Amino acid sequence: MCQKFYEYTFNWLTNPIPELNYTILTTTEVDDKNLPKEPGAINGGLLQRGNKKNFLLAIRVENIDEALKKVASLGGKVRRGKMAVPKMGLPAYFQDTKGNVLGLW
Repeated sequence: MCQKFYEYTFNWLTNPIPELNYTILTTTEVDDKNLPKEPGAINGGLLQRGNKKNFLLAIRVENIDEALKKVASLGGKVRRGKMAVPKMGLPAYFQDTKGNVLGLW
């Protein structure tokens, strides 16, 4: 898995569970039950990629240009730079160090 990539790019905490090939991602402050303190916030996880159906995860960032710079500086690749989606925002797409394609919003 590419925990360090996500730690350094988005400041997420990672907690690998090697026996499950899974990594818990903490993206926001949690309470004593490991639930996000901020209403509407989510945490997540990374699972070993298989050859089944694909999906695209989009990550909301404060500054898309800075996030794309970090992606590139840490070994990721910009797949499509930011583009305007009228009345919605600015998405961009990148590939992490393991070949997973994700979006930025």
